[in-house]
Parts: sequence; C-alpha cells; structure tokens
Amino acid sequence: MLFWFAGGAVAIVWFVFHDPQFPMRWLVAGALLPDAIDAPLGGARVAHSVVTTVALLAVVMLATIGRRARRRRWLALVIGVFLHLVLDGAFANARTFWWPVSGTRLPAARLPSIERGWWNVPLELLGLLALARWWPRPAVSPRRARARNGRAASAR
Repeated sequence: MLFWFAGGAVAIVWFVFHDPQFPMRWLVAGALLPDAIDAPLGGARVAHSVVTTVALLAVVMLATIGRRARRRRWLALVIGVFLHLVLDGAFANARTFWWPVSGTRLPAARLPSIERGWWNVPLELLGLLALARWWPRPAVSPRRARARNGRAASAR
C-alpha cells in the first residue's frame, strides 16, 4: 500500500493547513515509514505504536531547536507517521498501538494493510485520486517564475 497512505496524508494536510509550501515529500516519506520499518519485522510492531511516534516527535523538537527550516521538514515527517497510524486504523489493535504502555512484550500482529485484503484496491485508487487532486503544482514553470522575479533563466 503506497498511494492510500501518500494520498490520504497529502489530502488531510492540504485540508488542515492549505499551505502550498508544506514539505509534502517529507510528509509522504513519513506516511510510508511505519510499514517500511515494521514489514521486515513480520507485522505491526514498534512503528505502529503511538508511543514511538510521540517519542519521535519529542526527538525532532529537541534536535531542531533554533533550526526552523529543518524543524519544518522533520515535523512534516512526524505528521506523516501520525497520519499513517490514523489511515491504517492502527488504534484498532490496542496492545500494539499503546506498546510499551500496554506491556513490554510486543504482540504478534499482522500489518493492518495486509489484513484488509481486497479493500486495499479501492483505497489505493482513492489515494491516487487524492494525489492527483491535491499534490502541489507550481502555478507557472520555474523558468517563467525566475523571469518574472527578475532572475535570469538558467543556461541550457
């Protein structure tokens, strides 16, 4: 599942922030990160825990003190991870979602995107539609924007 998480995260962030400067690439990377971490481990594990995501947020906030541009990018990644948990319905498995608060032993749970089975097909299509609709596009070509802003166009 790629497009469901990427498109869903982009659509949600667009509806909330309406910011054409939002670092969408970092958001999409964050939205795909939990499955990329947990799939090789055999199922929903550490990356599908809200406690892990909150810890990641704390690390980003502490590591980017005084670095506004970096904080913006890294927060987009963390927002993507949070949105993955929402779009995945990770909260349906309380033991994994609240690990390690729910106990130190990680439960053996399949990835929610695998458990959905054939429902992934319409979700992927919805994700593609969301990406096509809300992915930011420049209003004009970069060359025209540079010319309009008084900067020389780059040599061919």
